Amino acid sequence: MTQRIITRRQFLKTSASATIAGALLLDSRGSVFGFGEGDARSRVVLVRDENALDDLGGAREAVIQDMLDRAVTALTGKSDALAAWRTLVGPKDVVGIKSNAWGYLPTPEAVEKAIELRVIEAGVAEENIAITDQEARTHPTFKRATALINTRPLRTHAWSGVGSLIKNYIMFVERPSAYHGDSCADLATIWKLPHVAGKTRLNVLVMLTPLFHGVGPHHFSSEFVWGYRGLLVGFDPVAVDATGVRILVAKRREHFGEDRPLNPPAKHIQLADTRHHLGSADPEKIELITLGWREGILI
Repeated sequence: MTQRIITRRQFLKTSASATIAGALLLDSRGSVFGFGEGDARSRVVLVRDENALDDLGGAREAVIQDMLDRAVTALTGKSDALAAWRTLVGPKDVVGIKSNAWGYLPTPEAVEKAIELRVIEAGVAEENIAITDQEARTHPTFKRATALINTRPLRTHAWSGVGSLIKNYIMFVERPSAYHGDSCADLATIWKLPHVAGKTRLNVLVMLTPLFHGVGPHHFSSEFVWGYRGLLVGFDPVAVDATGVRILVAKRREHFGEDRPLNPPAKHIQLADTRHHLGSADPEKIELITLGWREGILI
């Protein structure tokens, strides 16, 4: 069975840019393995469905699966979801699904299940799949992973401006606090560490109920969460994060009736482009594809 280490219940108990670096490097199967310099724009897919949440705000599994399938199909340009996923992973892969267990707004289990199902259908053995957050650096399956899939919800963050895809890899280092300086400016360097570099096949930024405002490291208020009912999917984590922040800033403007910059600013996303060349943060160099529900899209 797929290994799930650190459930969210356990966790609750215990605790625009200069250059583009988003051209995709393909192997012989057409699989996306990483980024390199080039002239192509980074493709990001935003899919939304007004039925993504139930009456209690929980994610509807069947709708989430359909949303993810539509997004990955559009992202890869393949004819169907299974063909799309087979360009990402295959029978020889060991897959770590890097989730997020922050108690107030964890990665929904519906998203984890949707990813896991398609990874299995693409041919990866269940014993070669693990889903975790806190143990990403030490988990046995992650240690031998050939492929990573990165997923977490978007939220404001007291140290980095936002918690999003780039920051989600902070659990791959022994001392996360070492990356907190200067508003977490150099988080992108984690993505170049030997046990991480070149392994990320897909990034899924969960935009179902983003947190658009907060004060303090563990602040959460339902007043500042809204049902956006979306997923942002891409190969380039910088492009996906930059797109998510544009939506978050637009929501803050709508809510507060004025421009209200993130405090601190999410500078690590811009620097991931201009300083570390991980991907593209420039909207002019991002190809945004929007699918589904249009009301309140904010972008």
